[in-house]
Amino acid sequence: MKKKAMALTVAAMMAAAMITGCGQTAATTVETAADTTVQTQESTADTESTAADTAAADGESYTIGISQFAEHGSLDNCRTGFLEGLKEAGIEEGVNLTVLFDNAQADTATASMISDNYVSQKVDLICAIATPSAMSAYNSCLDSDIPVIYTAVSDPVSAGLAKEDKTPEGNITGTADTLPVEAQLKMIREVLPDATKIGILYTTSEANSLSTIETYKELADDYGFEIVESGINTLADVDMAAADLAAKVDCISNLTDNTVVQGLQTVLAKASAAGIPVFGSEVEQVKNGCLAAEGIDYVALGKQTGAMAAKVLKGEAEAPDMPYEVCEGANLYINTEVARDLGITFPENYEADAAEVFETVTVE
Repeated sequence: MKKKAMALTVAAMMAAAMITGCGQTAATTVETAADTTVQTQESTADTESTAADTAAADGESYTIGISQFAEHGSLDNCRTGFLEGLKEAGIEEGVNLTVLFDNAQADTATASMISDNYVSQKVDLICAIATPSAMSAYNSCLDSDIPVIYTAVSDPVSAGLAKEDKTPEGNITGTADTLPVEAQLKMIREVLPDATKIGILYTTSEANSLSTIETYKELADDYGFEIVESGINTLADVDMAAADLAAKVDCISNLTDNTVVQGLQTVLAKASAAGIPVFGSEVEQVKNGCLAAEGIDYVALGKQTGAMAAKVLKGEAEAPDMPYEVCEGANLYINTEVARDLGITFPENYEADAAEVFETVTVE
C-alpha cells in the first residue's frame, strides 16, 4: 500500500512538471523528491526491523502464560516487573515474545483451569503470580516439560514447591516475597509504644499466610506483643471477621494474603470505626489507606523473577537446577493523612527515612 501511494505521488508530480513546462529542472526536482521518498521509506523500514532483528538475533521467539491469582496492587506490580525483567534480557512482548495473561480472581479452581489451558497450548513457560497459582501451575505441568517460574510466594517450602535448602521440588522455581516480619514488629512498636495486641486476618487455605503468622508468633514476645488471629474462608467473610477482630486489638497488621487484600477497604473501614490503625505489608496497601508498612518492592521482585525466566527460556539454565531466590531488605512506607485522621504522630525520623511518603489516600 505504501509503495502504491508513493508511485501515485511521483506520477502526479511529473504530470505537474509537464504542465508547467519546467523541463529538465522539474524532472530533476521530481527525481529528487522520489529518491527522498524512497530513502525515507527504506530508512523507516530499516528502523522498524532493527529492534526485531536485534531481539531475535538468536532466532528464537517465545510464548509464555502468566497466571495471576488475584487483582491487587502488589501482584500487578509483580507482573509489571516480570515483563521488565524479560525485556532487559532481550525478550520483549510484541517483538519476540507472545504473552497469554489470565487472572483467577482469587479462585483456586479457576487458577487450575488457567494453568491446564496453558499446558494444552504448549507454552514455553508459565509465570505463576502468588502461591495458589504457583501450586496450580506446578500440578498442571507435572506430566509436561513446561517450566514454571513463580513470584510472590511467601513460603515455597510450606507450599510444597521447594526443599528446605531452596532447591526446587520439580521443574519449578522462582522468587519468594517473604515478609520482613521483625522489621514490621519493630516499626509497630515505635509507632504505637503502648500497644499490646496485634490482630491478623488471614485465609485459612493460603499456605503463605499460615507460615507468616507462625513467624509473627515466634517474634511477637520480643517486642511485647500478643498476636490475635482470625481466619476466613472467602471474601464474603471479611466484613464480620474484621469487625470482630478490630474490637479486640490495638491495631491490625495486614499480610499479603490475597483474599484479605481484595477486601482491604472493608478491613480499613472496620478498623477506622474502632479507632485503630491498619499496618500494611507493601507500598500499595499504604497508598490505599494503611498507616505504614515495612515491605518489599514488588516491581523489583518481578524484575528478579523475569531475569530468572529469561535464563530458562534462553537455555542458559534449567528450573530444577535453580534454587528459589528471596527479595532482600525492607522499605518503610507511611501515610501522613491516615496518621492525622487517627491522631498518631510518627517518630521524627520517619518521613526522612521512608522510601515513600503518601500525603493522601488513593484507592484505585
